[in-house]
Amino acid sequence: MTTKIIIINGPNLNLLGVREPDIYGHSNFEDYLAQLRGQYSDVDIEYFQSNHEGAIIDKLHEKGFSGCDAIILNAGAYTHTSLAIADAIAAINTPVIEVHISNVHAREEIRHRSMISGVCRGVIAGFGLDSYRLATESALRL
Repeated sequence: MTTKIIIINGPNLNLLGVREPDIYGHSNFEDYLAQLRGQYSDVDIEYFQSNHEGAIIDKLHEKGFSGCDAIILNAGAYTHTSLAIADAIAAINTPVIEVHISNVHAREEIRHRSMISGVCRGVIAGFGLDSYRLATESALRL
């Protein structure tokens, strides 16, 4: 049986490669995703990105009850502000791994608090795009 994982990226992560490269690097996510899928060719890795909170919640609801084995979520700035996303994570059956490209604890104070960490299975932050690979490895061990 193939392991199914979805990566959900939140606001502004569609701008990876051009947005603040000193923080987020120079690679776009699509290129990285192709590498990740190649590295884990036996895993079905789906990808979804939205700048809209409701669309992220809808996708969590959809995948949280649909036989997906794990959700890797980088909620972007919604991490620090969205009780609604936290409630959606708490409501679903599928384990969620919170991911951040940057070390949010080394950044502005507002980024030190996560609204979603308490309802996620774990948190990986600060390893650049490699945070997604680390989350994939963790998801495979769940």
